[in-house]
Amino acid sequence: MDSPNRRSLEVDFFRGLVLLVIAVDHISGSVLSKFTIHSYAFCDSAEVFVFLGGYASAAAYTSLESNRGAWPARRRFLKRSWEIYRAYLFLAVMTLLGGAMLMWLRIDTPMLQLTEWPTFLARPLGLSLDIATLRNQPYLSSVLPMYALFALGVPFVVPLAQRKPVVVLFGSLGTWLFASRLAQALPSAYAEGWSFNPFAWQLMFVLGMLSRVQPISDAFHDSRTARWLTRAAIAVFLTFAFAKLFIETQSPPGYMKQNLATIRIVSFSVIAWLVAQAVHRGWIKALAQRLPSVVNIGQQGLVCFIAGACMSLVIDTALRMVSFGDYQWLAGLAGDTLAIGTLLALAGYWRGHKQARQQARIRQTGPVPARVVNRHDP
Repeated sequence: MDSPNRRSLEVDFFRGLVLLVIAVDHISGSVLSKFTIHSYAFCDSAEVFVFLGGYASAAAYTSLESNRGAWPARRRFLKRSWEIYRAYLFLAVMTLLGGAMLMWLRIDTPMLQLTEWPTFLARPLGLSLDIATLRNQPYLSSVLPMYALFALGVPFVVPLAQRKPVVVLFGSLGTWLFASRLAQALPSAYAEGWSFNPFAWQLMFVLGMLSRVQPISDAFHDSRTARWLTRAAIAVFLTFAFAKLFIETQSPPGYMKQNLATIRIVSFSVIAWLVAQAVHRGWIKALAQRLPSVVNIGQQGLVCFIAGACMSLVIDTALRMVSFGDYQWLAGLAGDTLAIGTLLALAGYWRGHKQARQQARIRQTGPVPARVVNRHDP
């Protein structure tokens, strides 16, 4: 079990891997996206990312609370919510600029409407206000308002999850059951509502938090029950993979992802259990130690998410402009390589930038106690 003051190498590795997958999955000509999780499961990288977000948030809160007290921990997550909201505004602006580029280059693609640029041309001030109040959420920026709300809830949910996990679990399930009705209270300019219904997706975030504060014991992982669960999970996983590859070959309706459909939860849970077994056996840690650059992407999560969203829009646009006939896959593979390489380079630069800032603060204010330096970054 991880120390409360030490980052989980496995979690950072998975966060980095998922950020890379999110980037390539949003490139229409991508080659690698044909082999990512959505191709053989009824869930995708979104479930993984939200679950890991809940896990990391619980780890960060408990570490801060034990080292500095409850109020500094709450204040940190209030600040974190504001940081995510600012990141949302920045990504919304970049998405609008991407739409402007699509229109300027006269590229005919459905993505132009998703960027909200035509709406911005029609009513710039109105759309700007709608974006600021979350009524309009251009393209990939739509996932961040949900995270901003979750960050506000962490200081209330984590302590309760430590004391009464059953109450938190059933409270989250109850909210998920009525998510579609509750979503009607959200500000939205779209008839269908937010792209990610936070009342539904909170279940995945809460499951991540519970996994951190109420971890499965090593004894259970090694038990006969766990072995039977693993066999059942493999059977369900293979059944879903067969159905996805050979029967349900079309994309599922958008509302199933928007409201976190039951089959998505089951599909994710099966994969999560198998991955948990791999983590327990040390396989993921060994892999993460061999791929520190991927771990570093996970540690610079928010910056790399924004960069990945921007890169996917740019690369997708470029791929729509070129045509190599039967060799179009080469262009797609080049786009994948560019997206991955950019994220690896950015994560390395950002890590160095943060370390330089931290050293500058130490020179100005003196050494910071080790118990504070080693906290998790939510």
